Amino acid sequence: MCGSAQANPAFKRWLEELWPEARAHGVSRSMFDTAFRDVTPDLSLPDLILPGQTRPAGRDQPEFSKTPVQYLDPAQLARLAAQGGQMLAQNAQTLARIEREIGVSRHIVLAIWGRETAFGSHKSPHYAIRALATEAYLGRRKEMFRVELLHALKMLEDRVITPAAMKSSWAGAMGLTQFMPSEFYSTAVDMDGDGRKDIWQSLPDALGSAAMQLKQKGWVPGQPWAYEVKLPQGANCLLEGIPQGRPVSDWVKMGVARMDGKPIDAGRMQDQAFLIMPAGLRGPVFLAFENYLVIKRYNMSDLYVLFVGHLADRIAGGGDFRTPWASIKQLSNRDIEEIQERLKKLGHDVEKVDGRAGMNTRNQIGAYQRASRMPMDCWPSETVLNALRKVAAP
Repeated sequence: MCGSAQANPAFKRWLEELWPEARAHGVSRSMFDTAFRDVTPDLSLPDLILPGQTRPAGRDQPEFSKTPVQYLDPAQLARLAAQGGQMLAQNAQTLARIEREIGVSRHIVLAIWGRETAFGSHKSPHYAIRALATEAYLGRRKEMFRVELLHALKMLEDRVITPAAMKSSWAGAMGLTQFMPSEFYSTAVDMDGDGRKDIWQSLPDALGSAAMQLKQKGWVPGQPWAYEVKLPQGANCLLEGIPQGRPVSDWVKMGVARMDGKPIDAGRMQDQAFLIMPAGLRGPVFLAFENYLVIKRYNMSDLYVLFVGHLADRIAGGGDFRTPWASIKQLSNRDIEEIQERLKKLGHDVEKVDGRAGMNTRNQIGAYQRASRMPMDCWPSETVLNALRKVAAP
């Protein structure tokens, strides 16, 4: 079986160990062998831990390797917003039905389509089975990808799609809005009523399925994802994060106000909200709602959420961010990991040592800066790293 695996005996053994699980998922031996014919691990994928290494090698995802302004590229956002406006008009009936029946904003659904595949113009380059098998065999999150691989094999067995057409992202996400295989089975909908759930060719099915995924993750109808806001004088970046969340009315009493000058909806005053500062105090600040977290359950990157939310706002007629992004440098994942390790040694409440500067890491950097009487901006910089090297062992 799997002629290509002959050149990699360890991978062949791994496939044979996978086979009983695939059979238990309802996959036939003939389909299993067909799916893996000529498949070898793709060592160019991100997030792999290769033999002899202790951490992922190679490139990281753009959500975690770019500065906010690099990821939230103004030209790309403007281009997608213009296209999104056209799609909004062309698919008005479908989008109105999605809003009516599923309850998710048409602008958010369009923004996800725009971010994931540039409204269908971006074609996924990987064979999904190879990508998922590589991540399940060598990746940092083996068990998660093993489950996804089994669901992908079941999709082939069920004739949802053919092996030749099963193209995906490096992580195995497929279709116009990039569904993981397990989510296809749990969430996809037949919005066009033709008896098939076609997330590749049917726009109603793809957009309806993306909306259903957000609904299942807790979407609150009518609630914004976030507002860009300005902070009152004297406020600092330690206010960022979910643990600092409080009712909107409390933020208003503190002097937090929308950057566009509009009042915050009176009907949202009792909603819980928290601040997001993706560049610390060196860029825009956002008052985020539960729907922010719902989008983050779709993709666990704050920059992804900001891209989708901001693109949705622009498709709805909004403009660019009102606060400029400062010129900042993105440290390597290893340097950020070192900052996290040294902060943890000093007793700071670092949740994960993962080389990614999320809300918690930015907050703990700010706490260290304040305790050390450094200028406080909550950004992982070389200045912070060098200061930590002087006071905290690795």
